[in-house]
Amino acid sequence: MITVVGTGTGAPPPEDVLAGAELAVGGRRHLDAVRLPDGAERIVLGPLAPALDVVEEYVEKGRPVVVLASGDPGFFGIVRALAERFGAELLDVRPGVSSVAAAFARLGLTWDDAVVVSAHGRDPRTAVHVCRAFAKVGVLTGPGAGPAELGAALARTAPDRVLVVASALGDPVRERVERVSPAEAAGRDWGTAVSVVLCLDESRPPGGPRTLSGPAQPPAGWALAEDDFAHRDSMITKFEVRALALARLGPRPGDLVWDVGSGSGSVAVECARLGAAVSAVEKSPDGVGRIRANAAAHGVDVHVVPGTAPDALAELDVPDAVFVGGGGRDLPGIVAACARRARRTVVVALAALDRVPAVRGALTDAGFDCDGVLLQSSRLAPLPGDVTRLAATNPVFLLWGTRHLGGSIPFSHEGVAL
Repeated sequence: MITVVGTGTGAPPPEDVLAGAELAVGGRRHLDAVRLPDGAERIVLGPLAPALDVVEEYVEKGRPVVVLASGDPGFFGIVRALAERFGAELLDVRPGVSSVAAAFARLGLTWDDAVVVSAHGRDPRTAVHVCRAFAKVGVLTGPGAGPAELGAALARTAPDRVLVVASALGDPVRERVERVSPAEAAGRDWGTAVSVVLCLDESRPPGGPRTLSGPAQPPAGWALAEDDFAHRDSMITKFEVRALALARLGPRPGDLVWDVGSGSGSVAVECARLGAAVSAVEKSPDGVGRIRANAAAHGVDVHVVPGTAPDALAELDVPDAVFVGGGGRDLPGIVAACARRARRTVVVALAALDRVPAVRGALTDAGFDCDGVLLQSSRLAPLPGDVTRLAATNPVFLLWGTRHLGGSIPFSHEGVAL
């Protein structure tokens, strides 16, 4: 039997469990904090595979093993690896209070509406994008993905977030819970005692009682009507075009989407409603104002970048997907610049037939598989006498490029994947 004990943020491990242990596995701080029987072997966790090999030797001989972990070991913890290797029936799990639950408790906040993301041993870009997209996030940190790195990324794109850094939770002497701005977090050395970082957007009001845990459910409707957005002279991506564009972009939590030539921000807002982080690039000052107003009206956060593409793209983090809705003569060059950076897909809406070949070339030259359609639709429109006619909308070409499987992953301008 393998007894897995969560410790560090709640009650100490049961003495009877420790007293019978012949092998104890855990982090150095966990092993140093408990009293083990004389003669018990200790393994300080580093690489997991060698430790599991030793655990297997003890299990095969029927010798008791204790694994010490932080908080709740079944929540982004070692229970998964142990169950996969030895089977859940061999595990006796004694969960402690998770660091996320403890951190929210210190603030007196509920967390049934929080999104929890792990950056421990994982690409930190996902955690950054989740923090941008959602109002209440718990981030499990790790080396190279702590408060400083998280703060540096958010200072550029979501500087108004509040970061709550919880360190040494459960330690009566060393525990610290500090509220800082992203910029303040980026400028400090936080050491190794950080338990969890909470990221809060306090400008968005808290929701009411919940039925399902986690973030608000995805919207029941998408490809919203044009009247749901402020726009100028019908200069907005029509909902028929937006529906297919969203399907090809595939925005989801943890993604970053660029909306280039954003105009009213309708595509940007819809991607944000579906849980993606979004940067909207727009050159006109009145357009910038409309994007911000539309994002606020729909209760989402959109990072608005005033400027002209492709120059305005240089300092943005690497996107998963890009929508290009503006253009003109520079459209092929803009698409090429986007395609060089996009990890997954680029979608382009354009009205001019003459520019289709150049845009296709820009996508294929960047290593994308390219496809597209000409969208022509007619909407029902009332006529006097309680009759209905069909009103044709302007035809629009929608092209999309999908990166080849096994293609290289783009990097930021500093050479670091974001």
